[in-house]
Amino acid sequence: MLDTLRTFETPEGIDLNMEIAGPLVRILAYTIDLLINSGLYIVIAIITALLGQWGAGMGAIAFFVLYWFYPVFFEVIGNGMTPGKKLFKIRVVHDDGSPVNWSASMVRNLLRVVDFLPFSYTFGLVAMVFNRDFKRLGDMAAGTMVIYNDKIKKQLDIPKERPRNMPVSLTLKEQQSIIGFAERHRMLSRDRSKELANILSPVLGKTDEEAVTELYQVAAGLRGNR
Repeated sequence: MLDTLRTFETPEGIDLNMEIAGPLVRILAYTIDLLINSGLYIVIAIITALLGQWGAGMGAIAFFVLYWFYPVFFEVIGNGMTPGKKLFKIRVVHDDGSPVNWSASMVRNLLRVVDFLPFSYTFGLVAMVFNRDFKRLGDMAAGTMVIYNDKIKKQLDIPKERPRNMPVSLTLKEQQSIIGFAERHRMLSRDRSKELANILSPVLGKTDEEAVTELYQVAAGLRGNR
């Protein structure tokens, strides 16, 4: 059997496992998106037909925008998932597993016209078959791949410490980083934990084990532990 599991190391030294989505499930997801697009085309055609010559021009613009930017919009706004991809629980990410951005999504979707050649996505399918990560040409150019999305992300346990508040206000991303640090306490060595905690020593006023413990306490407070 083909091994479709890929492992990437995060900046924190944690292994991130991702399962690559193959051609079949991607074709099914694309079919769903194609049906949705077709339905939208029909609605636009009916509306613009009532507007005469002016409507014809507006309809052409609407068709162009829908064809090229439908997947881009949903991939960026929808965490890498168009409606079709969401139905089959797959999503687009960068090669390092990070969420796809506007530029990468634009590149991979604009190159669909090349993948389609000479007909019915022949080049794209051939590229996927001969690529270990099932990348079509657009994915190769954009540095993206399609993976299976986690079904349910279980809340990981954190060390049982007395909850406390951070001495300074935190943004949402900073709060998530501290909780993530505590959730990975079993995966990080003590030296690595102290190294990461010492980054905040100017704020915490503590270093090494004391800084680690205080971050665990802050994480407990953010999680609402009692």
